[in-house]
Amino acid sequence: MLKTHCFVFNPFLENTYLIWDEDSNIAAIIDPGCYNADERAFVEDFILRNSIKLDFLILTHCHIDHIFGNSFIKRKYNPIILANKKDAYLLGLMLGVANSYGVSLTASPEPDKFVADNEEFVIGKTKGKFIFTPGHSPGGICLYFEKDKICFTGDTLFRESIGRTDLWNGDLPTLVRSIEEKLFVLPEDVVIYPGHQAESTIAHEKKHNPFLKDEQLI
Repeated sequence: MLKTHCFVFNPFLENTYLIWDEDSNIAAIIDPGCYNADERAFVEDFILRNSIKLDFLILTHCHIDHIFGNSFIKRKYNPIILANKKDAYLLGLMLGVANSYGVSLTASPEPDKFVADNEEFVIGKTKGKFIFTPGHSPGGICLYFEKDKICFTGDTLFRESIGRTDLWNGDLPTLVRSIEEKLFVLPEDVVIYPGHQAESTIAHEKKHNPFLKDEQLI
């Protein structure tokens, strides 16, 4: 069984997730947005108190608010960094973006491995898969655990909203197709854990998401 904990970090109120296999305590951190010393301490304390072993760092995409903690996490725990290849170039742009926002950012390490659509992800005894969902960014990915009925959607799909498409090769029709063809085909009781704001379900988004009701967007 997969266990999950959400932190809300940095000035952008980004959701950072720690997930771990209950049997083995092997863990992954998804989009480490820990921005300052206090936020980094929250992660350290949680990992220590729960005796989990952080083996993976997963990037749903490489925008600044999702990578603040990359350097710290890599240095502290040396996890395998996983991302989609089409987003990797964004890591090199984010120092300039940080300057434009007036925030500090330590350069992120490069991904150790690039993942593809439908590629299996195993964490301890728990199996999931990556889903390629471009649109918010060129290499956006989600992480789906069928047995646990949960999907980490990054900034692809939010509760009654979707990711921006006006940043770094974002594209609205592509994003809508990703959601319709890759996420809305999942079982309706799947819980989505987005990169910002509260969790939701596939059923709720099909019924209530206003950005996915206008046929002109599809």
